Amino acid sequence: MARKTTTDDPLAPVTLAVGQEDLLLDRAVQQVVAAARAADPDTDVRDLTPDALQPGTLAELTSPSLFAERKVVVVRSAQDLSADTIKDVKGYLGAPAEEITLVLLHAGGAKGKGLLDAARKAGAREVACPKMTKPADRLAFVRSEFRTSGRSATPEACQALVDAIGSDLRELASAVSQLAADVEGTIDEAVVGRYYTGRAEASSFTVADRAVEGRAAEALEALRWAMATGVAPVLITSALAQGVRAIGKLASAPRGARPGDLARELGMPPWKIDRVRQQMRGWSADGVSIALRAVAEADAGVKGGGDDPEYALEKAVVTIARAARAGRS
Repeated sequence: MARKTTTDDPLAPVTLAVGQEDLLLDRAVQQVVAAARAADPDTDVRDLTPDALQPGTLAELTSPSLFAERKVVVVRSAQDLSADTIKDVKGYLGAPAEEITLVLLHAGGAKGKGLLDAARKAGAREVACPKMTKPADRLAFVRSEFRTSGRSATPEACQALVDAIGSDLRELASAVSQLAADVEGTIDEAVVGRYYTGRAEASSFTVADRAVEGRAAEALEALRWAMATGVAPVLITSALAQGVRAIGKLASAPRGARPGDLARELGMPPWKIDRVRQQMRGWSADGVSIALRAVAEADAGVKGGGDDPEYALEKAVVTIARAARAGRS
């Protein structure tokens, strides 16, 4: 779980979420937004990437309002802000505005360390969101999720869930939530086996998520695991198509629109809007076109147009991952 220091008040003037674990970073943001909307249902939330936060933008967003509206300003990847914008943020930290909560998401590390140090010196509430790279960390996460849900799970069940799901914290959290909602009494290894052995749909979307995030090696690993456990190739091409199309839909949507409005317009749940918004960094219109062609070729290959469905899928996954990374170089 994310660890908090300095103060536990999510409505502190500044919250600093540090780390590279996307789920924990998102939860840090969601906690602040939930607290703000509990205090004022009309709270305005602005979720910004570095390219959207130009010099002067923060001053505009935090300027006093005639209606004294509550506002949450989220700045993602704060380590990537321009030098001039960092000056603006540092200046704001010295005199934060009332009724406004600033949330800075920072990867940690050396890049942008001056901003990190300035936020800490200013007394920002800090939430640690470290990347969980060790199996033991993910096992501890699953146990914590069950405790938080008020449910009991055996050690064997927790381990079986980590073995079945893998390293994706979002999927682990979702699996715990599903088990907690569906199963009465203590959750044991047999229950986990019934629910998650050979999870065709979940494993196909894991392949798609890793591919559109540009993580080719992890996508290929997930693909081979899916194929080895009997997932139908058509499910994987379908998941890849949905992942790429979601990127294209959100990329063409109006900038600055709220997740709820986008969800209605694009036909996606709000949580997926947030997820796709993170995945689309680095994508271009040309990249989406290239990826869609790759999916179409793979679809033809797995439906009889080629001799090796697995090779067709591997080729598509690599092409999609390259397209995802192309805009970052």
